[in-house]
Amino acid sequence: MSLECRVCRGQDLEPAGRVDGRIAGRTFELAHCTACRFSFVVDPWTDYATIYSEAYYDGRGADPYIDYVFELEHFERTVRRYEWAGLLRAASMLVPMTPAVRWLDFGCGNGGLLRWVREHAGITAVGYETGWITNRVREAGFPLLSEEELDSAAGTFDLVTAIEVIEHIVDPIDTLRTMARLLKPGGVLMLTTGNSQPFRGRLATWRYVIPEIHVSFFEPQTLARAYAEAGLDATFCGFLPGYDQIIRFKVLKALGVREPRAWERIIPWGLAARAIDARWKVTGHPMGRRGPL
Repeated sequence: MSLECRVCRGQDLEPAGRVDGRIAGRTFELAHCTACRFSFVVDPWTDYATIYSEAYYDGRGADPYIDYVFELEHFERTVRRYEWAGLLRAASMLVPMTPAVRWLDFGCGNGGLLRWVREHAGITAVGYETGWITNRVREAGFPLLSEEELDSAAGTFDLVTAIEVIEHIVDPIDTLRTMARLLKPGGVLMLTTGNSQPFRGRLATWRYVIPEIHVSFFEPQTLARAYAEAGLDATFCGFLPGYDQIIRFKVLKALGVREPRAWERIIPWGLAARAIDARWKVTGHPMGRRGPL
């Protein structure tokens, strides 16, 4: 069977380089679809129990920048608080945060966004997560849906967030359809993932390409097409309020900064985030909205 694009199902593919894995002990092939601009790992590693083990969640796995255990245990000290605050503010521009809002964080990691939303917005927020950290999140008192509960929750959420999730998924259309089904008519999917457009033609040089875990890479128009395949309307929102804090966190994470520091507090993040966004197009991706039934 010939290799096909996992978004448009076409076969207009070209090699996009090779990247050495960090823990798999092998090299991975990349491909790029010239029709829809989707790029992906051709031969993904699917030993998920090994990939998403305890080592992954505390930064000893494929992604050394992951710090989920520290963030869970030190909620008041982690720099990820900047991201949580930014996500809530940006989400408020998409969905009015009334007490009636139901929010699902799909792929919620350590549950930090759930806690932030519940404490600062006073709304119903639940999560969905698989992998080693799931039991730790439940022990911390954060509400997680099981597979069965997720299946029975179709059409019940005003907002679904998927923060740095879709790049982990081998078949992104199937997962986007799952998230679309969970939304009420008019509900919003707020998704973040790396923008591969600035790296077109040099994908293998992008630090975001960690082939054991990041296997799907989108340009904005690619994601819009994937939304359409999943039954969602794409909305390009640009630099929403809150993205200065989201980008602030991304920068500090890349620098290995765990906790707020005096030097970073004096940076004019409003201006700095705009400059970073202009270069790396962080806010270029669209959000998805479910139309009326």
